[in-house]
This record gives sequence, C-alpha cells and structure tokens, in this order.
Amino acid sequence: MPIGDVETYHQDGAWYNRVTGDAAATGGSYRTKAAAVEAGRELARDRKVEHIIKNENGQIAERNSYGNDPRDSKG
Repeated sequence: MPIGDVETYHQDGAWYNRVTGDAAATGGSYRTKAAAVEAGRELARDRKVEHIIKNENGQIAERNSYGNDPRDSKG
C-alpha cells in the first residue's frame, strides 16, 4: 500500500481522490464533491491517514485525521 495521505480534489469538471505522492486518481471520478469526500474518507480511515479536502479552486477546505496523530496534546 502506498504511503501518503488521501486528497479529494476537483479537476476537469469532476471530483477525484488520490494518495499523495501518486499521480493517478484512486477509485475513478465522482459527479459531486460529497460523493468524492465520502469515498475519500473511507479510504483515509482504512489507511489510517489524513484526509485533505480541497475546494474547486485547489485551496484546502478541510483536513481530518484518522490515526497516527503526531501531536501529544491533552483535551
């Protein structure tokens, strides 16, 4: 399994997921952002990595971690 976080992004009118460090999309294209986010979330949970969700313009809208948090904070 490739090492890297899962990224949900928009390109050429469709939404995709990819593992950072891999050029190719994982799992095909999605018509809606919500569908891509759901699939990306499941992939990130399975891999126990961070899920990075971008807007259509490429800016990061949200980040969620599903394991191996490096910080050691209380609360």
